[in-house]
Amino acid sequence: MELQSPTTLVLCGKSTVENELARCLKSNNRLKLPDGSPLNVVLNSEMECRDSAENDGKFCVTSYMDSLATSRFGRLLVYSPKLASTHDVVSHNFEELPVGGVCVADVQLKGRGRSKKCLAITKGVPYVFIHNTDGGWPSCPIGAGMPLLNVRIKWPNDLYLDGAKVGGILCTSVYKSKKFNVSAGIGLNVDNQKPTTCLNSVLQRLTPFTHRLQLEDIIAAFFNKFETFYDIFINQGFRTLEELYYKTWLHSGQRVIVQEQNEKREPISELVIIQVIG
Repeated sequence: MELQSPTTLVLCGKSTVENELARCLKSNNRLKLPDGSPLNVVLNSEMECRDSAENDGKFCVTSYMDSLATSRFGRLLVYSPKLASTHDVVSHNFEELPVGGVCVADVQLKGRGRSKKCLAITKGVPYVFIHNTDGGWPSCPIGAGMPLLNVRIKWPNDLYLDGAKVGGILCTSVYKSKKFNVSAGIGLNVDNQKPTTCLNSVLQRLTPFTHRLQLEDIIAAFFNKFETFYDIFINQGFRTLEELYYKTWLHSGQRVIVQEQNEKREPISELVIIQVIG
C-alpha cells in the first residue's frame, strides 16, 4: 500500500507577533486537514532563501510581506506549493488561525474554483481565491504610474472588465457559538487571456510600461484596500459604502424582463428598469 505524501504548509508572519504564533502552531501541531491526511508544517525562516526572479511562478513570501501594509489582515501567511483546498485549511482550523490569517497555494487540487493560484483569509471575513484562470481586479492602482482598471460588479457575484467576465465571488457561512462566520471567495484572473480576458492583458493595452503585475503584489494590494473598507463596514454599516457600490455596478438604468406566474399559474412577463437593490 502506497503511503500518502504529506501536504507541506509554510508559516510566516509580518511581525514578531505573527511569527511567534506561527512557531506555536508548528510546535503544538495545531493545524489539521479535514481528511486527517499527514501534514508537514515548517516555518518560512527554515526554508532555503529563494530569489523571486528564480521562483518559476512560485509564490514569493518576501515580496508579499514587503508589499503588505495592514494592521490585521494578511499578516499571518499559510503557504503551500500544492494543496487540496485553501478553503478547507481555513474552515477546518478556524479556532487556531487569527482574524485575517491567509492561506495561499501555488496549485489547488480541489478548490471551489477552476485554477491554480489561491488565497484564503479567516474568522468571519472573506476568504479570497486569486486565480490564474477566469477571474479580475478592482479599480485600484497597484504601482506608481499604473492606470485604474474599470472593473464593474455584475449582480450578484461576477466581476466584469471591458465587457468580459474577469472574476467571480462565492459566499459561504457557518453558524457556530451563536454567530455566523461568513466567507466571501473572490476569483481573479491575473495572467490568462483565455477564455475571457485578464488583468495584465488589459493593463498592457492601457500603458506603455512592460511591467506585469505579480500575484504577491495583487494580494497585498487587496488586503491594504480591504482592511479600510472592512473597518468602515463594521463601524458604520453598509450605507456608508452603498454609494461607492452603485458607482461600480453595471445595472443602474438597465431594462430587464421579469417572468413569473399569475394566480392561474399562467406565465406573465413585465419590463422593468433597475434602480437599486431592494
